[in-house]
Amino acid sequence: MADFNLKALSLKELRQLHKDLAKAISTYEDRHKAEARAKLDAIAKEMGYSLADLIGTEVKPTRAPVIAKYRHPENPSLTWSGRGRKPLWFVAALDAGKTPEDLAIG
Repeated sequence: MADFNLKALSLKELRQLHKDLAKAISTYEDRHKAEARAKLDAIAKEMGYSLADLIGTEVKPTRAPVIAKYRHPENPSLTWSGRGRKPLWFVAALDAGKTPEDLAIG
């Protein structure tokens, strides 16, 4: 484990360290919960049950992310799946005379 001289850190550095620690703890807990859930699910399946059958609550399956259908003409890292609210860059492109087909991926 790294040794820190907390007294030598500035307030900004201490706040960043606090933020990083909180994120690390949350990630650790989430990862271990997922591992435990997977182990329990495997045991339940071995016995012919689903985890929801044994617990009595419904376990929601995780959804895969939706594939992007549109891409920003100048910044390819900005994409939109076509679901939900239109991003501002998409609306601005339409206002500038582009069509959705112009912005379509592929």
